[in-house]
Amino acid sequence: MNKSDVDRFEKLSGQLISVYEEMSLLSKKNPNDAVNKFKLKFVKRLIAESNEFLLAKYCPFEDFDSFDEDDIPHTSDVVFILSQYLQCFEKLRADNVVLEYGSWFWQVEGDDGDNVDENGMIKIRTVKPKKLKD
Repeated sequence: MNKSDVDRFEKLSGQLISVYEEMSLLSKKNPNDAVNKFKLKFVKRLIAESNEFLLAKYCPFEDFDSFDEDDIPHTSDVVFILSQYLQCFEKLRADNVVLEYGSWFWQVEGDDGDNVDENGMIKIRTVKPKKLKD
């Protein structure tokens, strides 16, 4: 991973969290309601971008690429899938961060001009990965 990957990670994971929270609210009201085509278009785009970013190593399901527009999913289906993607994003974060002096940092490849360590890596401050014990 490099700095641009971290930026992309933060953007995608933030969008996933936002859509997950919104869909969760809808799902709690009526879990079997269909997702409207407008929302489904954005969910599908977000999943496609996430699949491209996560690659095979971190994708939650080998046989799931996207929802089918002809078989519109229920809100609870979308919540289920998005929660799996969020867990995979956190796994990716956990595999690429280190704890130093009480703070969490991405440890990623540096670019030309970066102040890199002996391994060619730089550190970018981040939050603690979810579900890690101290």
